[in-house]
Amino acid sequence: MIRTPRLVVAAPSSGSGKTTVATGLMAAFTARGLAVSPHKVGPDYIDPGYHALATGRPGRNLDAYLCGPERIAPLLGHAAAGADLAVVEGVMGLYDGAAGQGELASTAHVAKLLRAPVVLVVDGSSQSRSVAALVHGFASWDPQVRVAGVVLNKVGSDRHEELLREALEGSGVPVLGVLRRAKAVRAPSRHLGLVPVAERRAEAVESVAALAEQVRTGCDLDALLALARQAPPLPEEAWDPAAALEARPVARAPRVAVAGGEAFTFSYAEHGE
Repeated sequence: MIRTPRLVVAAPSSGSGKTTVATGLMAAFTARGLAVSPHKVGPDYIDPGYHALATGRPGRNLDAYLCGPERIAPLLGHAAAGADLAVVEGVMGLYDGAAGQGELASTAHVAKLLRAPVVLVVDGSSQSRSVAALVHGFASWDPQVRVAGVVLNKVGSDRHEELLREALEGSGVPVLGVLRRAKAVRAPSRHLGLVPVAERRAEAVESVAALAEQVRTGCDLDALLALARQAPPLPEEAWDPAAALEARPVARAPRVAVAGGEAFTFSYAEHGE
């Protein structure tokens, strides 16, 4: 049985601010003294580096395509052992999965496998009342996905925030945070996403600290933690590396080399374990 409180941070599309909010939440909750288990949907190898900086724990992937849907909850249970909270950053848009395979490996798929509430990060720039239609669409598209709150990102002014809040009053989805446009906390990007931590460690530490402060002041951390604690227990048992090896007996113990270092910063932590 897996009982870890958990949240999934999703968005309508890439570029909405998932990494900003997810990493900021991880760092802000860690600063509060909570042990936070960081996760990323899919085989992303860059964001987990920032998650590890934010929490002091290995960034873990929840990859339903490569690892199989049946392992998602057990992998979270293994990684979150001893943690007070798990924060899962989604991938792309909430419902974007493996091409031609429906919801497989999407953020929505992983959220359902984890029975976790979803916090939708919405880019509020260049819109006002239309935000309500957008949130309504994402919240009602799949009844099994619980979009339980919204964080409004890239809000331009007090008046802009007022208009967005008014639009969402009747949506049934509460606003749990508002983040203003802040160039100071943006991490540099290139064709595969953010620049890896290994290539800018000193600056990355500063970026994560700035994200933590922005999220701490702009989001209702108490409400978000209460939401995470509403996630029900999962019936699966945590994945165990020793048991996984016992299920694949070999004649003699193999010697395995694992690529690493600044030139190769991605690997699943579970491989080494």
